[in-house]
Amino acid sequence: MTDLLDWLGTLPSLWLYLVISAAAFAENLFPPLPADTAVALGAFVAARGNGSALGAWAATMIGNLGGAVLMYALGRRLGAPWLAKRLPSLGGEAAEARVRAQYARHGLWALAVSRFIPAVRAIVPPLAGALGVGLGRALVAMSLASALWYGLITWFAFTLGANADVLLDTIGRSQRVLGGIALAIAVAAAVYFLRRR
Repeated sequence: MTDLLDWLGTLPSLWLYLVISAAAFAENLFPPLPADTAVALGAFVAARGNGSALGAWAATMIGNLGGAVLMYALGRRLGAPWLAKRLPSLGGEAAEARVRAQYARHGLWALAVSRFIPAVRAIVPPLAGALGVGLGRALVAMSLASALWYGLITWFAFTLGANADVLLDTIGRSQRVLGGIALAIAVAAAVYFLRRR
């Protein structure tokens, strides 16, 4: 992990943003890819001197929404039958009918809330396309959810990265204090047992 942080730390900010954007893009195509972790790591490194929180967040949004639009277009072009074959765990036509009913009932909120669920988030764009949801409406719902989700991750990781030296120093001091206390207890226990003899 240290080697990865060191390598990312040597990248110019533009390249760091491209790495963050690529990870966020790829999550839409390969849902098991942990884009949240990559985004957090990128924001952490950006805080260490190679960028800004806004730059890390913007790179994430560009990559994430770019991948979402691509998957939306595939879902729109190939339709629900393609999606049912690609994702048989959805349950085929019966699942499609359930999803249509939920979308009819909850509208764009269903799309927005689904983007917060890591494994489900990658299914939302092609499903929206397959269901015939307008691109503008789907993009608004996905953008709002992604902006909030990745905004929180970026803010937290950037704050942690910006304060990493203070945090590590505090941990080091507390370890020295705890070590001193443990040593004092060990000496006191040794003196007590020696006196009892």
